[in-house]
This record gives sequence, C-alpha cells and structure tokens, in this order.
Amino acid sequence: MSNKRLAGAVFGFVVALLCCYGMRTTQAQATIAFEKTDVMVPMRDGVHLHTVIFRPAGDRRPLPILLARTPYGAIDDPGVLWSNPNVQALAPDGYIFVYQDIRGRFGSEGKFVMFRQPADQPGGVDETTDAYDTIDWLVHHVPDNNGKIGMFGTSYGGWLTTMALLHPHPDLKAVSEQASPADQFLGDDFHHNGAFRLSYGFEYAAMLEGSKAQNVHFAFDRYDTYEWYLGLGALSHVNERYFHRQIPTWNDFVQHPNYDVFWQKQAFAPYLKKTTVPNLNVAGWWDQEDRYGPEEIYELAEPQDTGHWNDIVIGPWNHGGWDHWGGSHLGPIDFGQNTGDYFRSHVLAPWFRYWLHGEGKLPLSEALTFETGSNRWREWDAWPPRQGVIRRDLYLRSGGELSFDPPKGDRTSFDEYVSDPARPVPYRHRPISPTYPGGGWPTWLVQDQRFVEDRPDVLTWETAPLTKNVTVSGDIVAQLYASTTGTDSDWIVKLIDVYPENYGPDAELGGYELMIADEVFRGRFRQSFEHPEPIVPYKVTHYRIDLHTNDHAFLAGHHIMVQVQSTWFPVIDRNPQKFVPDIFAAQDSDYQKATQRVFRTPSAASHIELPVEVPPAKSH
Repeated sequence: MSNKRLAGAVFGFVVALLCCYGMRTTQAQATIAFEKTDVMVPMRDGVHLHTVIFRPAGDRRPLPILLARTPYGAIDDPGVLWSNPNVQALAPDGYIFVYQDIRGRFGSEGKFVMFRQPADQPGGVDETTDAYDTIDWLVHHVPDNNGKIGMFGTSYGGWLTTMALLHPHPDLKAVSEQASPADQFLGDDFHHNGAFRLSYGFEYAAMLEGSKAQNVHFAFDRYDTYEWYLGLGALSHVNERYFHRQIPTWNDFVQHPNYDVFWQKQAFAPYLKKTTVPNLNVAGWWDQEDRYGPEEIYELAEPQDTGHWNDIVIGPWNHGGWDHWGGSHLGPIDFGQNTGDYFRSHVLAPWFRYWLHGEGKLPLSEALTFETGSNRWREWDAWPPRQGVIRRDLYLRSGGELSFDPPKGDRTSFDEYVSDPARPVPYRHRPISPTYPGGGWPTWLVQDQRFVEDRPDVLTWETAPLTKNVTVSGDIVAQLYASTTGTDSDWIVKLIDVYPENYGPDAELGGYELMIADEVFRGRFRQSFEHPEPIVPYKVTHYRIDLHTNDHAFLAGHHIMVQVQSTWFPVIDRNPQKFVPDIFAAQDSDYQKATQRVFRTPSAASHIELPVEVPPAKSH
C-alpha cells in the first residue's frame, strides 16, 4: 500500500500528482460544489471514528452514498475531493461521498492495528464490524440518502472494502475492491511465496506505525538504499539498531517467519465463502505492491458466485494507476489510449450507476482485460479463459536458446552461476531511491531489464525473432529444475518481451527488455509454507513457480526472453543460502555463496507454460 498523499493518492482518492502525470478530467462538465460535514461516528465498543461527508451543494434528491475508509488521512477539503478523477467520473450521477479514518489513525479514536485480523470472539471489533457500524449510522443519520451504500478503495482501502464483504450490512449494495492484498505471506505486500519483501515491509511499517496522525518516512542516511540495506547486514540487526521493538508490524514479521495461524487468519481464503454483494475487482499488470490480491479475491469468490456479481478488470497499470492518471503510458511504454479514462467512464461509473441508481446496464459480463502489445481491451466470459487457448511449453535450451521444441541431445545439461549474498542483483536500476515518497518505485516493473543482462549471476535464454504474433492469455507457470550447493535458495523467474533493435514506433525503445511476468520462490517452502525444510545440496529439485495471469501479445519481430537469478535486492531480503530455522534470527556469518544450476534435459526440462491463444477454425 502506497502513501497515497505523498506518493500519488490517498488509497485511490487523493490525487497529489495530477499535474506531474498530465492528468486531464474524465468529464467536461463544470465543477460540482460540495457541502462538507465532519462527524464522529460511534462504533459498537464506544470508539468514535472521524468521518467526513460531502453532499452536492443544493441537491436534496435522495442520493446513494459512496463510502471510502483509509489509514492515510480522510479527504477533508472539497477542492481536493473534486480534483480526484474518480469523483469527476462518478459525481455527475449524484452521490454523497463519505471518507473515514479507520480506528487509531488521524482523527479517529482507538488503537490502530495494521491489517487487523477478523475478530474471533463474540463482541469483538475489526474492520468488518467498523464498516458495518459506519454504514448503519450513515443510513440512519445522513439526510436525504436513498438507503443504498457503495464502497470502493485502492490498496489498503481495497482491503478495507473487501473486509466489509465478509459480513455485509444489508444496505451495502455494491463495492469495487481495487488492488487489495489477499494473503500477506503468499503473494502480496510483505511476502511472495514466503520470500520477505524487505525494503517495502521495512519502510511501510516505519511509515504507518511511526505516528498516528501523519505518515513518517524512515530517515535513510544515504540516497542509494541498495547500499544502506546491504550495510544493514542480517535482518536481526533491524530491532537491535533501529526499531527497538517499537514497530508492531516488524515484530510480527520477526515472530512469524513461516505461514502460521497469524498469516492464515489475516488472509481472505478462510472467509470469502459466498458472494452476496456485487464486487468489481480491479488489478494492474504491473502493480508493484498488490498484483496477487485482486485476482485471488476474484478467484476465491467465483465458485460461489451464483448471482454473477463477481467481475474483474485488469489493465496496463501500476499500483492504483487507474485512479490518478490518464493511463496512456507507464514509464516509456505507450498503450495508444487513455486506459484510466476509459475504465472510469466506461466501467466504474456505469457499474455504480447500475447498482446504486438502478439505471443503465452493467458494463461487462465477467472479465475485462487490456491486452498489452496489441493494445486493445478484451472481454471474457471467464478469467483465466477456458476456451480458445492451448498450453505451449517454452523450453530453456543450450547456448541461451529459448524454444517451443523440447531438449533432446543438448551439448550440456545445465547452465550455472554463483549467487553471492554479498553482491546481490538489484531489483531496479541503481541508485535505488527510498520506496517513499515516489522515486523509481512506482514504475520499476517496466524498467528495461538490460541493466542486469550481463551480470554473471543472471541466466538468460531468448527465442529467435518471432515470425508471427504469440498471444498469451491466462495463467503463466514456470517449471524449474534446479540444484544448489547450499541448503536454501531463492529462485526468481522473469518472462520478458524483447523489442526489435530497430523499433519504428519509438527508436528509444530499440532492444528494450520489458518484463511481462515475474515471481520469486523461497526454496525452503517447496514442500510446505507452514513447515520449511532444507534443500538437499546438489540434488536436482523441481520448483513450480506461478507467474500469474497475463494478457499480452508478443508481436512478430520481437523476441521472448526468460531470465533466472537468485537475488532481487533489496525488494527481497537476501537468502543466507544456508538453511537456518529462522531467517529473521540469522547472523551475518550465516550468509554464504552458492553455485546454482538450472537443468534442461529431457527428464529435467525447465520450461515456461504459456496459455497461447489459437485462432478460430476457418469456416468452409
């Protein structure tokens, strides 16, 4: 979750960088004025939450309420409210906008607990009960509302929206969960497949728990945080030197290094059993924070979606990119249209108009994705698609070749490199600025991967130029066969679109290596996320690494590339490469070099499973 005030928006609503992104309004209408009211809404345990209500000035029609809850500081200024492109798209239909500080943050009473787990005892409070009590109060106390409540929010706000679905108030009629985390150990902000997201977890915990009423950034003593984190050494030094056990979330990281009950209770899998409120899930292909969450929430709800209320939109965006910019570009990558404007005007506004005003029609039937490469919107009756795609395996071959033909008599059976924790591969171009505020963090997933291509600890395989388009629509999976001389290891796999050297549409993108899919897997968890085990040194071991779904066209003349490495620093902490019971308790002396081998033989054929679209059969 980004600091939306200082890095771009407040969970998808406050837009502080509109001018920087060249934002234009999504509507041409005149500015709508709002009347503002501040209230303290009582919760069932006596705590009061600071809540700001904006009503269109002079409009006394019965209007629906759109509620947004945040830990970052509620919008409290009508001018800031109107500067938000979501409000500009939604407001012409007529809404009472409500913003609330969650308990323990900014103007609200109570104790803040980051990602507070669902209460497991009668009479307990959590974000579900706080949302329920807020909605109940609003319906009965806000004049001239029509009894219909909607919720939406991005990032932490998206998580709060999803929490409201667990035991929804009867008057909650529609929500849009956007970029919500779903499981903080398996795939979202703080871990990916058990690998700890060091720089993000460290800096985010410091920011939210350093002060109740402001967002405080950690004071690094150097600009290049790669250098700072490397100097930190083992994770055991964090409390010793900096946090002194005063940051609760960091203490949770330290006390729960495995997928125990703490993380399982915080995940949505045990709770999202039935969809009773329409939910528009929203995700971005290059979301640097919560790429996993929205799809997981969508998939959890889908089997019980008998009312066809569970839909998903995935566009060419970074974290919250649909909220606060036109969406024609991400970094240097051009999508040929303003995808954010399209989403707000053609999907988001009609969605809430249908459910909260009872007007118009639903903008999609199930799933809408933006196919990058070809740059077009596509609608599906299921996501991932169940028809029109076939699995094709793209094999790692000798000599750095990548081919749809499986290995047969390759000259050697493996490629190898030495992974050194003292010299880890940076996850983006150095110098690496702090995650907050801004810097290179929002767009690092689209950075040109040539900056690591010549490192001896990064392996690369590449196809010949494609003679025709290869369109990938659905789930991408890496099947890696690898060994290590250590007893623990991380494996990072990246699927890359390599542009032609002479790229006509934009000469500066000649040879550009655009990461399309990526993921890290911590080897100790290959059998179980609850019970880690050492890796057997030198043994060829199979790893299945889900690279998540995508919709991308590798165009004719481009190359497909795969890279494998074992460090991604400091977004991922360094694996000691020696099995220790708890990496958070590891000592500096535990970190060691390891020789890594990636195999490509008929019996251990490392490959990428691609869901490749097949053209429809020609009619006769």
